[in-house]
Amino acid sequence: MNDELRALVADLETTTSQAIALATTLTQNGERADEHQPVVERLAYAATETRAAVAMLAAATQAASLAPAGAVAIAELAQRAMAKLDAIAFELGRPDGFAFASSHQQTIRKHLRAEAVQALGRATIESTGRTLWPLDETLQEVRSSVRQFAEREVAPHAEHIHRFDELVPERIISEMAALGYFGLAVPERFGGHELGNLAMILTTEELSRASLAAGGSLITRPEILTKALLAGGTEAQKQHWLPKLASGAVMVAISVTEPDVGSDVASLTCRATATTRDGVAGWSITGAKAWCTFAGRADVIALLVRTDADVSKGARGLTLMIVEKPRFLGHEFEASQAGGGTLRGKADRTPGYRGMHSFTLAFDDWFVPSTHVVGEAAGLGRGFQLQMAGFAAGRLQTGGRACGLAQAALEKTSEYVASRRQFGKSIADFGLTQFHVGMMTARLAAARAITYTAAEAMDLDERKAAPLAAQAKLFACDVAVEVCQLGQLLHGGWGYAEEYPISRYMADASVLPIFEGVKPILALKVIGRSLFVPTSP
Repeated sequence: MNDELRALVADLETTTSQAIALATTLTQNGERADEHQPVVERLAYAATETRAAVAMLAAATQAASLAPAGAVAIAELAQRAMAKLDAIAFELGRPDGFAFASSHQQTIRKHLRAEAVQALGRATIESTGRTLWPLDETLQEVRSSVRQFAEREVAPHAEHIHRFDELVPERIISEMAALGYFGLAVPERFGGHELGNLAMILTTEELSRASLAAGGSLITRPEILTKALLAGGTEAQKQHWLPKLASGAVMVAISVTEPDVGSDVASLTCRATATTRDGVAGWSITGAKAWCTFAGRADVIALLVRTDADVSKGARGLTLMIVEKPRFLGHEFEASQAGGGTLRGKADRTPGYRGMHSFTLAFDDWFVPSTHVVGEAAGLGRGFQLQMAGFAAGRLQTGGRACGLAQAALEKTSEYVASRRQFGKSIADFGLTQFHVGMMTARLAAARAITYTAAEAMDLDERKAAPLAAQAKLFACDVAVEVCQLGQLLHGGWGYAEEYPISRYMADASVLPIFEGVKPILALKVIGRSLFVPTSP
Protein backbone atom coordinates (compact mmCIF):
# COMPACT_ATOMS: atom_id res chain seq x y z
CA MET A 1 0.00 0.00 0.00
CA ASN A 2 1.29 3.47 -0.85
CA ASP A 3 1.75 6.35 1.54
CA GLU A 4 -1.23 8.34 0.27
CA LEU A 5 -3.62 5.54 1.16
CA ARG A 6 -2.00 5.17 4.57
CA ALA A 7 -2.44 8.90 5.18
CA LEU A 8 -6.05 8.72 4.04
CA VAL A 9 -6.88 5.91 6.47
CA ALA A 10 -5.02 7.61 9.32
CA ASP A 11 -6.96 10.84 8.83
CA LEU A 12 -10.19 8.90 8.55
CA GLU A 13 -9.47 7.19 11.87
CA THR A 14 -8.69 10.51 13.53
CA THR A 15 -11.85 12.18 12.23
CA THR A 16 -14.04 9.23 13.18
CA SER A 17 -12.58 9.32 16.68
CA GLN A 18 -13.39 13.03 16.90
CA ALA A 19 -16.96 12.35 15.81
CA ILE A 20 -17.30 9.58 18.39
CA ALA A 21 -16.06 11.90 21.15
CA LEU A 22 -18.57 14.57 20.13
CA ALA A 23 -21.38 12.01 19.96
CA THR A 24 -20.41 10.71 23.39
CA THR A 25 -21.00 14.20 24.76
CA LEU A 26 -24.20 14.66 22.75
CA THR A 27 -25.70 11.41 24.04
CA GLN A 28 -24.34 11.79 27.59
CA ASN A 29 -22.12 8.72 27.31
CA GLY A 30 -24.80 6.88 25.37
CA GLU A 31 -27.52 7.28 27.99
CA ARG A 32 -29.56 9.47 25.64
CA ALA A 33 -28.63 7.64 22.44
CA ASP A 34 -32.26 6.88 21.64
CA GLU A 35 -32.97 10.60 21.43
CA HIS A 36 -30.44 10.86 18.60
CA GLN A 37 -30.99 7.62 16.69
CA PRO A 38 -30.25 8.91 13.15
CA VAL A 39 -26.97 10.37 14.37
CA VAL A 40 -26.00 7.20 16.22
CA GLU A 41 -26.86 4.97 13.27
CA ARG A 42 -24.83 6.98 10.75
CA LEU A 43 -21.95 7.20 13.20
CA ALA A 44 -22.05 3.43 13.68
CA TYR A 45 -21.87 2.93 9.92
CA ALA A 46 -19.05 5.44 9.52
CA ALA A 47 -17.10 3.76 12.34
CA THR A 48 -17.69 0.37 10.74
CA GLU A 49 -16.50 1.55 7.32
CA THR A 50 -13.46 3.13 8.95
CA ARG A 51 -12.69 -0.15 10.71
CA ALA A 52 -13.04 -2.00 7.41
CA ALA A 53 -10.62 0.45 5.76
CA VAL A 54 -8.08 -0.14 8.54
CA ALA A 55 -8.42 -3.90 8.14
CA MET A 56 -8.17 -3.68 4.35
CA LEU A 57 -5.03 -1.55 4.59
CA ALA A 58 -3.38 -4.06 6.93
CA ALA A 59 -4.30 -7.01 4.71
CA ALA A 60 -3.13 -5.35 1.49
CA THR A 61 0.11 -4.29 3.16
CA GLN A 62 0.86 -7.90 4.06
CA ALA A 63 -0.18 -9.38 0.69
CA ALA A 64 0.70 -7.55 -2.52
CA SER A 65 -1.91 -9.59 -4.41
CA LEU A 66 -4.62 -7.72 -2.51
CA ALA A 67 -3.30 -4.26 -3.41
CA PRO A 68 -5.48 -3.58 -6.51
CA ALA A 69 -8.74 -4.52 -4.75
CA GLY A 70 -7.50 -2.94 -1.53
CA ALA A 71 -6.86 0.45 -3.13
CA VAL A 72 -10.34 0.63 -4.65
CA ALA A 73 -11.93 -0.65 -1.44
CA ILE A 74 -10.14 1.84 0.81
CA ALA A 75 -10.98 4.78 -1.43
CA GLU A 76 -14.65 3.85 -1.56
CA LEU A 77 -14.84 3.15 2.18
CA ALA A 78 -13.28 6.52 2.94
CA GLN A 79 -15.68 8.26 0.58
CA ARG A 80 -18.71 6.62 2.20
CA ALA A 81 -17.54 7.18 5.77
CA MET A 82 -16.68 10.84 5.12
CA ALA A 83 -20.13 11.44 3.64
CA LYS A 84 -21.81 9.96 6.73
CA LEU A 85 -19.66 11.98 9.11
CA ASP A 86 -20.39 15.17 7.21
CA ALA A 87 -24.11 14.37 7.30
CA ILE A 88 -24.11 14.41 11.12
CA ALA A 89 -21.56 17.21 11.58
CA PHE A 90 -24.20 19.83 12.34
CA GLU A 91 -25.76 17.79 15.15
CA LEU A 92 -22.29 17.14 16.55
CA GLY A 93 -21.50 20.85 16.75
CA ARG A 94 -19.50 21.10 13.53
CA PRO A 95 -21.75 23.15 11.22
CA ASP A 96 -18.89 23.62 8.77
CA GLY A 97 -18.26 19.88 8.62
CA PHE A 98 -15.13 17.92 9.39
CA ALA A 99 -11.84 19.04 7.93
CA PHE A 100 -10.39 16.50 5.53
CA ALA A 101 -7.25 17.42 3.62
CA SER A 102 -7.89 18.20 -0.04
CA SER A 103 -5.17 15.70 -0.92
CA HIS A 104 -7.40 12.93 0.42
CA GLN A 105 -10.12 13.78 -2.07
CA GLN A 106 -7.50 13.53 -4.79
CA THR A 107 -6.47 10.12 -3.48
CA ILE A 108 -10.07 8.93 -3.49
CA ARG A 109 -10.66 10.19 -7.02
CA LYS A 110 -7.44 8.61 -8.21
CA HIS A 111 -8.26 5.14 -6.94
CA LEU A 112 -11.93 5.25 -7.87
CA ARG A 113 -11.33 6.42 -11.42
CA ALA A 114 -13.05 4.26 -14.00
CA GLU A 115 -9.80 2.95 -15.46
CA ALA A 116 -8.61 1.54 -12.11
CA VAL A 117 -11.92 -0.10 -11.22
CA GLN A 118 -12.36 -1.53 -14.74
CA ALA A 119 -8.89 -3.06 -14.62
CA LEU A 120 -9.83 -4.80 -11.38
CA GLY A 121 -13.06 -6.01 -12.96
CA ARG A 122 -11.28 -7.39 -16.03
CA ALA A 123 -8.86 -9.33 -13.84
CA THR A 124 -11.77 -10.79 -11.87
CA ILE A 125 -13.65 -11.83 -15.00
CA GLU A 126 -10.52 -13.45 -16.43
CA SER A 127 -10.16 -15.51 -13.24
CA THR A 128 -13.92 -16.37 -13.36
CA GLY A 129 -14.35 -14.61 -10.06
CA ARG A 130 -11.96 -16.76 -8.03
CA THR A 131 -10.64 -14.22 -5.55
CA LEU A 132 -8.97 -16.40 -2.90
CA TRP A 133 -7.40 -14.69 0.10
CA PRO A 134 -3.71 -15.34 0.92
CA LEU A 135 -3.50 -17.65 3.96
CA ASP A 136 -0.91 -19.70 5.80
CA GLU A 137 -0.48 -23.36 4.88
CA THR A 138 -2.82 -24.74 7.53
CA LEU A 139 -5.66 -22.36 6.71
CA GLN A 140 -5.15 -22.89 2.99
CA GLU A 141 -5.67 -26.60 3.59
CA VAL A 142 -8.82 -25.90 5.61
CA ARG A 143 -10.27 -23.74 2.86
CA SER A 144 -9.31 -26.15 0.10
CA SER A 145 -10.71 -29.24 1.81
CA VAL A 146 -14.00 -27.54 2.71
CA ARG A 147 -14.39 -26.18 -0.82
CA GLN A 148 -13.91 -29.66 -2.26
CA PHE A 149 -16.49 -31.08 0.13
CA ALA A 150 -18.97 -28.29 -0.52
CA GLU A 151 -18.70 -28.61 -4.29
CA ARG A 152 -19.04 -32.40 -4.10
CA GLU A 153 -21.75 -32.82 -1.44
CA VAL A 154 -23.63 -29.55 -1.00
CA ALA A 155 -23.72 -27.69 -4.32
CA PRO A 156 -25.49 -30.49 -6.30
CA HIS A 157 -28.47 -30.29 -3.89
CA ALA A 158 -28.64 -26.53 -3.40
CA GLU A 159 -31.03 -25.60 -6.21
CA HIS A 160 -33.41 -28.50 -5.58
CA ILE A 161 -33.61 -27.69 -1.86
CA HIS A 162 -34.35 -24.06 -2.66
CA ARG A 163 -36.99 -24.63 -5.32
CA PHE A 164 -38.92 -27.31 -3.41
CA ASP A 165 -38.30 -25.96 0.11
CA GLU A 166 -36.89 -29.27 1.25
CA LEU A 167 -34.87 -30.11 4.33
CA VAL A 168 -31.09 -30.46 4.24
CA PRO A 169 -30.31 -34.09 3.30
CA GLU A 170 -29.08 -36.25 6.17
CA ARG A 171 -26.03 -37.20 4.12
CA ILE A 172 -24.78 -33.61 4.21
CA ILE A 173 -25.14 -33.51 8.00
CA SER A 174 -23.45 -36.89 8.53
CA GLU A 175 -20.57 -36.04 6.19
CA MET A 176 -20.02 -32.68 7.87
CA ALA A 177 -20.04 -34.43 11.23
CA ALA A 178 -17.48 -36.97 10.04
CA LEU A 179 -15.21 -34.15 8.90
CA GLY A 180 -15.47 -32.42 12.27
CA TYR A 181 -17.19 -29.25 11.08
CA PHE A 182 -19.47 -29.11 14.12
CA GLY A 183 -16.55 -29.20 16.55
CA LEU A 184 -14.54 -26.21 15.35
CA ALA A 185 -15.28 -24.22 18.53
CA VAL A 186 -15.19 -27.19 20.91
CA PRO A 187 -11.98 -27.72 22.91
CA GLU A 188 -10.06 -30.90 22.17
CA ARG A 189 -10.71 -32.31 25.65
CA PHE A 190 -14.41 -32.39 24.76
CA GLY A 191 -13.89 -34.02 21.37
CA GLY A 192 -13.55 -30.92 19.22
CA HIS A 193 -10.80 -29.42 17.10
CA GLU A 194 -10.68 -25.79 18.27
CA LEU A 195 -8.76 -24.58 15.23
CA GLY A 196 -9.65 -20.98 15.94
CA ASN A 197 -12.25 -18.56 14.67
CA LEU A 198 -10.61 -17.89 11.32
CA ALA A 199 -10.71 -21.60 10.44
CA MET A 200 -14.36 -21.58 11.45
CA ILE A 201 -15.03 -18.54 9.25
CA LEU A 202 -13.31 -20.14 6.26
CA THR A 203 -15.37 -23.28 6.78
CA THR A 204 -18.72 -21.50 6.95
CA GLU A 205 -17.72 -19.25 4.05
CA GLU A 206 -16.98 -22.15 1.73
CA LEU A 207 -20.13 -24.00 2.79
CA SER A 208 -22.19 -20.84 2.19
CA ARG A 209 -20.63 -20.43 -1.23
CA ALA A 210 -22.30 -23.74 -2.12
CA SER A 211 -25.55 -23.04 -0.25
CA LEU A 212 -26.34 -20.60 2.53
CA ALA A 213 -29.14 -22.69 4.05
CA ALA A 214 -28.03 -26.20 3.12
CA GLY A 215 -24.42 -25.75 4.21
CA GLY A 216 -23.18 -22.51 5.69
CA SER A 217 -25.80 -22.13 8.39
CA LEU A 218 -25.62 -25.68 9.73
CA ILE A 219 -22.60 -25.01 11.92
CA THR A 220 -23.88 -21.71 13.36
CA ARG A 221 -26.39 -23.15 15.82
CA PRO A 222 -24.02 -25.67 17.49
CA GLU A 223 -21.45 -22.86 17.65
CA ILE A 224 -23.83 -20.57 19.57
CA LEU A 225 -24.75 -23.24 22.13
CA THR A 226 -21.11 -24.30 22.45
CA LYS A 227 -20.05 -20.75 23.31
CA ALA A 228 -22.84 -20.47 25.89
CA LEU A 229 -21.83 -23.74 27.54
CA LEU A 230 -18.18 -22.78 27.62
CA ALA A 231 -19.08 -19.40 29.12
CA GLY A 232 -21.51 -20.58 31.79
CA GLY A 233 -22.17 -24.29 31.74
CA THR A 234 -21.24 -26.58 34.60
CA GLU A 235 -18.39 -29.04 34.12
CA ALA A 236 -20.90 -31.89 34.01
CA GLN A 237 -22.89 -30.11 31.29
CA LYS A 238 -19.76 -29.51 29.25
CA GLN A 239 -18.77 -33.17 29.60
CA HIS A 240 -22.24 -34.29 28.55
CA TRP A 241 -23.16 -31.89 25.73
CA LEU A 242 -19.96 -30.70 24.06
CA PRO A 243 -18.83 -34.11 22.72
CA LYS A 244 -22.33 -34.64 21.31
CA LEU A 245 -22.28 -31.22 19.64
CA ALA A 246 -18.78 -31.74 18.27
CA SER A 247 -19.67 -35.11 16.76
CA GLY A 248 -22.94 -33.93 15.23
CA ALA A 249 -24.85 -36.51 17.26
CA VAL A 250 -26.96 -33.66 18.62
CA MET A 251 -28.16 -30.94 16.26
CA VAL A 252 -29.26 -27.61 17.68
CA ALA A 253 -31.89 -24.94 17.11
CA ILE A 254 -31.73 -21.53 18.83
CA SER A 255 -34.95 -19.98 20.14
CA VAL A 256 -34.98 -16.37 21.31
CA THR A 257 -37.48 -14.35 19.25
CA GLU A 258 -41.21 -14.40 20.02
CA PRO A 259 -44.16 -13.56 17.75
CA ASP A 260 -44.62 -10.15 19.39
CA VAL A 261 -41.02 -9.64 20.53
CA GLY A 262 -38.15 -9.21 18.08
CA SER A 263 -35.02 -7.34 19.06
CA ASP A 264 -36.34 -6.27 22.48
CA VAL A 265 -35.13 -9.48 24.09
CA ALA A 266 -35.63 -8.15 27.63
CA SER A 267 -39.41 -8.17 26.97
CA LEU A 268 -39.68 -11.92 26.33
CA THR A 269 -42.80 -13.47 27.85
CA CYS A 270 -42.45 -17.22 27.18
CA ARG A 271 -42.20 -18.43 30.76
CA ALA A 272 -40.83 -21.34 32.76
CA THR A 273 -42.31 -22.19 36.16
CA ALA A 274 -40.46 -24.29 38.74
CA THR A 275 -42.11 -27.67 39.22
CA THR A 276 -41.47 -31.35 39.92
CA ARG A 277 -42.51 -34.16 37.62
CA ASP A 278 -42.17 -37.83 38.53
CA GLY A 279 -39.85 -36.86 41.34
CA VAL A 280 -37.56 -34.82 39.07
CA ALA A 281 -37.06 -31.12 39.76
CA GLY A 282 -37.40 -28.92 36.73
CA TRP A 283 -39.36 -26.29 34.85
CA SER A 284 -42.66 -26.20 33.00
CA ILE A 285 -42.46 -24.07 29.83
CA THR A 286 -45.49 -22.34 28.34
CA GLY A 287 -45.53 -19.74 25.60
CA ALA A 288 -44.80 -19.04 21.96
CA LYS A 289 -41.55 -18.60 20.06
CA ALA A 290 -40.90 -17.51 16.48
CA TRP A 291 -38.21 -17.84 13.81
CA CYS A 292 -36.59 -20.88 15.36
CA THR A 293 -34.52 -22.16 12.45
CA PHE A 294 -34.03 -25.94 12.19
CA ALA A 295 -36.43 -26.58 15.10
CA GLY A 296 -38.02 -29.56 13.36
CA ARG A 297 -34.88 -31.57 12.64
CA ALA A 298 -33.00 -30.42 15.75
CA ASP A 299 -32.51 -32.73 18.71
CA VAL A 300 -32.35 -29.86 21.20
CA ILE A 301 -33.47 -26.26 21.32
CA ALA A 302 -31.36 -23.70 23.16
CA LEU A 303 -34.28 -21.75 24.61
CA LEU A 304 -34.14 -18.31 26.21
CA VAL A 305 -37.10 -18.22 28.59
CA ARG A 306 -38.40 -16.10 31.47
CA THR A 307 -37.90 -17.82 34.83
CA ASP A 308 -38.62 -14.80 37.02
CA ALA A 309 -42.27 -13.76 37.05
CA ASP A 310 -41.27 -10.17 37.84
CA VAL A 311 -41.19 -8.72 34.30
CA SER A 312 -39.70 -5.48 35.64
CA LYS A 313 -36.39 -7.36 35.94
CA GLY A 314 -36.20 -7.49 32.17
CA ALA A 315 -33.16 -9.40 30.91
CA ARG A 316 -32.16 -10.32 34.47
CA GLY A 317 -35.17 -12.63 34.66
CA LEU A 318 -34.18 -14.73 31.62
CA THR A 319 -32.56 -18.15 31.69
CA LEU A 320 -31.05 -20.33 28.96
CA MET A 321 -32.25 -23.95 28.83
CA ILE A 322 -31.41 -26.95 26.68
CA VAL A 323 -34.74 -28.42 25.62
CA GLU A 324 -34.68 -31.96 24.26
CA LYS A 325 -37.22 -32.98 21.63
CA PRO A 326 -37.79 -35.67 18.99
CA ARG A 327 -36.63 -35.15 15.40
CA PHE A 328 -39.18 -34.18 12.77
CA LEU A 329 -38.44 -33.81 9.06
CA GLY A 330 -41.48 -31.98 7.75
CA HIS A 331 -42.91 -28.46 7.86
CA GLU A 332 -45.10 -29.14 10.90
CA PHE A 333 -44.72 -31.23 14.02
CA GLU A 334 -46.29 -32.01 17.36
CA ALA A 335 -44.59 -33.73 20.29
CA SER A 336 -46.04 -34.79 23.61
CA GLN A 337 -44.65 -35.87 26.96
CA ALA A 338 -45.94 -38.55 29.31
CA GLY A 339 -46.73 -35.87 31.88
CA GLY A 340 -49.01 -34.03 29.47
CA GLY A 341 -46.70 -31.40 27.99
CA THR A 342 -46.87 -30.57 24.30
CA LEU A 343 -44.66 -28.79 21.80
CA ARG A 344 -46.00 -27.78 18.40
CA GLY A 345 -44.15 -26.26 15.49
CA LYS A 346 -45.07 -24.88 12.09
CA ALA A 347 -42.55 -23.70 9.51
CA ASP A 348 -43.05 -20.21 8.10
CA ARG A 349 -42.74 -20.01 4.33
CA THR A 350 -39.92 -17.76 3.19
CA PRO A 351 -38.74 -16.59 -0.26
CA GLY A 352 -35.18 -17.72 0.41
CA TYR A 353 -32.90 -19.28 3.01
CA ARG A 354 -34.62 -22.62 2.57
CA GLY A 355 -33.28 -25.97 3.67
CA MET A 356 -33.47 -25.65 7.44
CA HIS A 357 -37.00 -24.20 7.85
CA SER A 358 -37.80 -21.54 10.44
CA PHE A 359 -40.56 -22.46 12.86
CA THR A 360 -43.10 -20.75 15.06
CA LEU A 361 -43.28 -22.83 18.25
CA ALA A 362 -45.97 -23.29 20.91
CA PHE A 363 -44.90 -24.72 24.27
CA ASP A 364 -47.64 -25.93 26.62
CA ASP A 365 -46.48 -27.29 30.00
CA TRP A 366 -43.35 -28.73 28.35
CA PHE A 367 -41.11 -30.13 31.09
CA VAL A 368 -37.35 -29.51 31.23
CA PRO A 369 -35.26 -30.93 34.12
CA SER A 370 -33.19 -28.49 36.20
CA THR A 371 -30.02 -30.18 34.96
CA HIS A 372 -30.77 -28.70 31.53
CA VAL A 373 -30.55 -25.10 32.73
CA VAL A 374 -27.21 -23.86 31.41
CA GLY A 375 -25.20 -23.32 34.59
CA GLU A 376 -27.94 -25.06 36.64
CA ALA A 377 -28.81 -22.99 39.76
CA ALA A 378 -25.99 -20.52 39.05
CA GLY A 379 -27.39 -19.99 35.55
CA LEU A 380 -30.80 -18.72 36.64
CA GLY A 381 -31.20 -15.14 35.44
CA ARG A 382 -27.99 -15.31 33.39
CA GLY A 383 -29.58 -16.47 30.16
CA PHE A 384 -29.37 -13.15 28.36
CA GLN A 385 -25.67 -12.81 29.17
CA LEU A 386 -24.91 -16.37 28.02
CA GLN A 387 -27.02 -15.99 24.90
CA MET A 388 -25.25 -12.78 23.94
CA ALA A 389 -21.89 -14.54 24.30
CA GLY A 390 -23.14 -17.07 21.79
CA PHE A 391 -24.58 -14.40 19.52
CA ALA A 392 -21.19 -12.70 19.19
CA ALA A 393 -19.93 -15.92 17.63
CA GLY A 394 -23.09 -16.18 15.55
CA ARG A 395 -22.62 -12.66 14.21
CA LEU A 396 -19.03 -13.41 13.31
CA GLN A 397 -20.16 -16.52 11.48
CA THR A 398 -22.80 -14.53 9.65
CA GLY A 399 -20.04 -12.28 8.37
CA GLY A 400 -18.39 -15.41 6.98
CA ARG A 401 -21.66 -16.64 5.50
CA ALA A 402 -22.14 -13.28 3.78
CA CYS A 403 -18.64 -13.44 2.28
CA GLY A 404 -19.31 -16.95 0.97
CA LEU A 405 -22.58 -15.95 -0.67
CA ALA A 406 -20.98 -12.85 -2.21
CA GLN A 407 -18.13 -14.99 -3.53
CA ALA A 408 -20.62 -17.34 -5.20
CA ALA A 409 -22.41 -14.39 -6.81
CA LEU A 410 -19.13 -12.92 -8.04
CA GLU A 411 -18.08 -16.20 -9.64
CA LYS A 412 -21.39 -16.88 -11.38
CA THR A 413 -21.60 -13.29 -12.58
CA SER A 414 -18.05 -13.40 -13.98
CA GLU A 415 -18.86 -16.62 -15.82
CA TYR A 416 -22.10 -15.21 -17.19
CA VAL A 417 -20.77 -11.90 -18.50
CA ALA A 418 -17.87 -13.71 -20.19
CA SER A 419 -20.25 -15.99 -22.09
CA ARG A 420 -23.16 -13.64 -22.81
CA ARG A 421 -23.03 -11.67 -26.07
CA GLN A 422 -24.98 -8.51 -26.85
CA PHE A 423 -24.57 -5.89 -29.59
CA GLY A 424 -22.05 -8.10 -31.35
CA LYS A 425 -19.62 -8.74 -28.46
CA SER A 426 -19.27 -10.23 -25.02
CA ILE A 427 -20.84 -8.04 -22.36
CA ALA A 428 -17.62 -8.57 -20.41
CA ASP A 429 -15.98 -6.21 -22.92
CA PHE A 430 -18.21 -3.30 -21.95
CA GLY A 431 -16.67 -0.78 -19.61
CA LEU A 432 -19.66 -0.57 -17.28
CA THR A 433 -19.71 -4.36 -16.83
CA GLN A 434 -16.04 -4.31 -15.92
CA PHE A 435 -16.62 -1.39 -13.55
CA HIS A 436 -19.45 -3.15 -11.72
CA VAL A 437 -17.48 -6.39 -11.38
CA GLY A 438 -14.51 -4.37 -10.13
CA MET A 439 -16.63 -2.75 -7.41
CA MET A 440 -18.08 -6.15 -6.46
CA THR A 441 -14.53 -7.44 -6.09
CA ALA A 442 -13.40 -4.51 -3.95
CA ARG A 443 -16.46 -4.66 -1.69
CA LEU A 444 -15.98 -8.38 -1.11
CA ALA A 445 -12.29 -7.83 -0.29
CA ALA A 446 -13.25 -5.25 2.34
CA ALA A 447 -15.88 -7.58 3.81
CA ARG A 448 -13.30 -10.33 4.13
CA ALA A 449 -10.77 -7.96 5.66
CA ILE A 450 -13.01 -6.86 8.52
CA THR A 451 -14.47 -10.35 9.05
CA TYR A 452 -11.10 -12.08 9.18
CA THR A 453 -9.76 -9.35 11.47
CA ALA A 454 -12.72 -9.87 13.79
CA ALA A 455 -12.09 -13.64 13.79
CA GLU A 456 -8.49 -13.16 14.86
CA ALA A 457 -9.57 -10.67 17.54
CA MET A 458 -12.14 -13.14 18.86
CA ASP A 459 -9.36 -15.68 19.37
CA LEU A 460 -7.58 -13.22 21.65
CA ASP A 461 -10.55 -11.95 23.69
CA GLU A 462 -14.11 -12.82 22.71
CA ARG A 463 -15.71 -10.28 25.04
CA LYS A 464 -13.65 -7.34 23.81
CA ALA A 465 -14.00 -8.40 20.18
CA ALA A 466 -17.80 -8.70 20.29
CA PRO A 467 -18.41 -5.15 18.92
CA LEU A 468 -15.98 -5.80 16.05
CA ALA A 469 -17.80 -9.05 15.27
CA ALA A 470 -21.02 -7.03 15.10
CA GLN A 471 -19.37 -4.56 12.72
CA ALA A 472 -18.19 -7.42 10.53
CA LYS A 473 -21.72 -8.79 10.43
CA LEU A 474 -23.24 -5.40 9.61
CA PHE A 475 -20.77 -4.62 6.84
CA ALA A 476 -20.41 -8.05 5.23
CA CYS A 477 -24.17 -8.57 5.05
CA ASP A 478 -24.65 -5.24 3.28
CA VAL A 479 -21.89 -6.25 0.88
CA ALA A 480 -23.55 -9.59 0.16
CA VAL A 481 -26.82 -7.87 -0.71
CA GLU A 482 -25.05 -5.32 -2.95
CA VAL A 483 -22.92 -7.92 -4.73
CA CYS A 484 -25.81 -10.32 -5.30
CA GLN A 485 -28.05 -7.54 -6.58
CA LEU A 486 -25.40 -6.22 -8.96
CA GLY A 487 -24.78 -9.77 -10.14
CA GLN A 488 -28.48 -10.24 -10.75
CA LEU A 489 -28.65 -7.01 -12.77
CA LEU A 490 -25.67 -8.05 -14.87
CA HIS A 491 -27.57 -11.24 -15.71
CA GLY A 492 -30.35 -9.08 -17.15
CA GLY A 493 -33.73 -10.80 -17.39
CA TRP A 494 -32.15 -14.19 -16.71
CA GLY A 495 -31.14 -12.92 -13.30
CA TYR A 496 -34.78 -13.24 -12.26
CA ALA A 497 -35.12 -16.79 -13.58
CA GLU A 498 -34.67 -19.81 -11.32
CA GLU A 499 -32.63 -21.37 -14.11
CA TYR A 500 -29.67 -19.31 -12.89
CA PRO A 501 -28.30 -19.56 -9.32
CA ILE A 502 -28.03 -15.78 -8.99
CA SER A 503 -31.80 -15.59 -8.34
CA ARG A 504 -31.33 -17.93 -5.35
CA TYR A 505 -28.37 -15.93 -4.12
CA MET A 506 -30.45 -12.75 -4.17
CA ALA A 507 -33.30 -14.41 -2.28
CA ASP A 508 -30.88 -15.78 0.31
CA ALA A 509 -28.92 -12.55 0.67
CA SER A 510 -32.03 -10.61 1.69
CA VAL A 511 -32.18 -12.42 5.04
CA LEU A 512 -28.59 -11.65 6.05
CA PRO A 513 -29.20 -8.09 7.33
CA ILE A 514 -32.12 -9.44 9.40
CA PHE A 515 -30.97 -12.38 11.49
CA GLU A 516 -28.35 -12.40 14.27
CA GLY A 517 -29.31 -8.79 14.97
CA VAL A 518 -31.50 -6.90 12.51
CA LYS A 519 -29.56 -4.15 10.78
CA PRO A 520 -30.99 -1.00 12.48
CA ILE A 521 -30.85 -2.54 15.98
CA LEU A 522 -27.33 -3.84 15.41
CA ALA A 523 -26.19 -0.36 14.40
CA LEU A 524 -28.01 1.43 17.24
CA LYS A 525 -27.96 -0.90 20.21
CA VAL A 526 -24.79 -2.91 19.69
CA ILE A 527 -22.26 -1.03 17.56
CA GLY A 528 -23.44 2.50 18.36
CA ARG A 529 -23.48 2.00 22.12
CA SER A 530 -20.09 0.27 22.07
CA LEU A 531 -18.53 3.44 20.64
CA PHE A 532 -19.40 5.68 23.55
CA VAL A 533 -16.86 6.18 26.30
CA PRO A 534 -17.10 8.46 29.34
CA THR A 535 -15.74 11.92 28.68
CA SER A 536 -13.37 13.68 31.04
CA PRO A 537 -15.01 16.19 33.43
